[in-house]
Amino acid sequence: MTDAAVAAAQEAVRALKGRIQSLDDNGLDLIFREARTFNGWQDRDVPDDLLRTLFDVAKMGPTAANGSPMRLVFVKSKEGKERLKPALAGGNLDKTMAAPVCAIVGYDLAFWEKYPFLFPHRDMSGPFKDNPQAAETASFRNGSLQGAYLMVAARALGLDCGPMSGFDQGKVDAEFFSGTEIKSNFLCNLGYGEPDSVFQRLPRFDFDDACSIV
Repeated sequence: MTDAAVAAAQEAVRALKGRIQSLDDNGLDLIFREARTFNGWQDRDVPDDLLRTLFDVAKMGPTAANGSPMRLVFVKSKEGKERLKPALAGGNLDKTMAAPVCAIVGYDLAFWEKYPFLFPHRDMSGPFKDNPQAAETASFRNGSLQGAYLMVAARALGLDCGPMSGFDQGKVDAEFFSGTEIKSNFLCNLGYGEPDSVFQRLPRFDFDDACSIV
């Protein structure tokens, strides 16, 4: 990294913080406080360009040494859904077939091979290239982070989410990631949710039940 590039990055942060310090209540409600998991979907297309924008927003969330292990398959077509169908648990079948998009959120065990591009100023591959367990741990952890960023970004862009873990991972991997080092993590339906498909919100912990300050 050049001194000029670092200085430009620092100035960009100063400008951002001068322009906006936090989201307002509407923004927080949209992506967290009033956001819901949807089980039914309006008959509205999610354009490919919006999916590209979604990725371009979500990819900016931090990962360890910029490893960026998340890999996505956006299943939109009838043919794609038929390929996914045999891997779905019964309770997730109808809502996934009806969703405009089902994102297969995966993580690449060989993510470290991309470090020359993603972290060009230092070789970060050493801890991973001869240690598959370390690579899997880092890939799963950071890929899961990126999957969460994806859902927050989707809500921020006006989409609704229906994340799921009820599927046969082996079948999904064989069908969509055969011949690669990519493994599926979870599925997330995307689209414009049907309000009649949500249920009563389940409880959340209070601060003192889950947190401490030391």
